[in-house]
Amino acid sequence: MIWRVRRVLTGHEADGRSTFIADGEAPNVKEMASMPGLALTDLWETGAAPANNAGGKDAAARPVHLEPPKNGTLLRIVEFPPDSAWRGSADGGAAFKSIGAGHAQDRSSSDPMMHKTSTVDYIIVLKGEIHAIMETGERLLRAGDILVQRGTNHSWSVRGDEPCIVAAILVSVKPMGGSKKKASKPGKKAGKKRK
Repeated sequence: MIWRVRRVLTGHEADGRSTFIADGEAPNVKEMASMPGLALTDLWETGAAPANNAGGKDAAARPVHLEPPKNGTLLRIVEFPPDSAWRGSADGGAAFKSIGAGHAQDRSSSDPMMHKTSTVDYIIVLKGEIHAIMETGERLLRAGDILVQRGTNHSWSVRGDEPCIVAAILVSVKPMGGSKKKASKPGKKAGKKRK
């Protein structure tokens, strides 16, 4: 059964006084059909920096997607099931496509969850244990541990019998890699016109 989180939202009344605008189970939950037990609960999203606190619209009331908007942030809870519930039978491509992230999966990896995003992620383990997997190693994270994931190719593995629950704050960043300069045509010097 998917863990449901209570989400309390604050806002402003018409006269500017602070108030509570929502209190209840976070409604925006997506369990991955091709990875049973893997669930994303989106709690809040911002679309720019600095963010705008005006209005009372629920910023998470939209389809669940993997990455925040450009220059934005995303707050979510992720429940990872034990590997025994999905590894060996998962369709990673279908899972990533279902959250608008077909581009993120590393199709050259044998790990169906290996992927990379243009984000810096603050991952806080709330319950259970999980292995963070990089291309050159892995680390076991336990409740209370924090991982700062900086746009690296990564995956996750829960090797015990209990699910692991993490809070994740994703912040949009510039994609890794340098920009390519246009090569000047032979016979021309960059920045000067030929007469």
